[in-house]
Amino acid sequence: ISPIREGDQIQGIMGINVDITKRKQAEAELEHSLEKLQINLEETIQALELTVEMRDVTTAGHQRRVAELAGAIAEEMCLSEEQFNGLRMAAIIHDVGKINVPAAILNKPCGLNEVESALVKTHVQIGYNIFKKIAFPQPVAQIVLQHHERMDGSGYPAGLSGKDILIEARILGVADVVEAMCSHRAYRPALGIDKALDELSQNKGVLYDANVVDSTLKLFLEKGFQIK
Repeated sequence: ISPIREGDQIQGIMGINVDITKRKQAEAELEHSLEKLQINLEETIQALELTVEMRDVTTAGHQRRVAELAGAIAEEMCLSEEQFNGLRMAAIIHDVGKINVPAAILNKPCGLNEVESALVKTHVQIGYNIFKKIAFPQPVAQIVLQHHERMDGSGYPAGLSGKDILIEARILGVADVVEAMCSHRAYRPALGIDKALDELSQNKGVLYDANVVDSTLKLFLEKGFQIK
């Protein structure tokens, strides 16, 4: 090999090494930026969660407990990591739309009238409107919107049924019902886990997805899961 060609080869190899080093640095910087973005997103989610709880003192911790149960159900059903992450995020913020509902209604110590009930139901649409423009990697806004839909079409806001409801929303809906029945509310004492599981069993395949119900029952009756 001539000295000129050998020099060209060395320079070429050095150039490739520099390109590889720069690429690795760029990838590391991108990964660091994504990690910071994820942390900022999670902190924002937590702030929104606390905002709702400050207005509705009777449900403090509700969204966090629902997220824990929903995550356990998702694991039992072997959902993908992407679905699991989207579900967990949606569960933590699923009631954020209640910031549009007067605190006097949220903390009312007796049953709601028709107008008040209709106003509370708007929280899913409000939540969707808040989150729909955020570029979540999963359909978080849609999960929030659909978590009160029911398998037979009797839910709200769109009366969706069956597989038209995202599986994440079906899981979130069940977790939401179980946690709510197990917790104290301004208008009633806690009903307990037995009542909650009876509700699921009686409405399995009607209001609630049968596979989600089966997985939830297994968690509580066979694996000793507890709402903390």
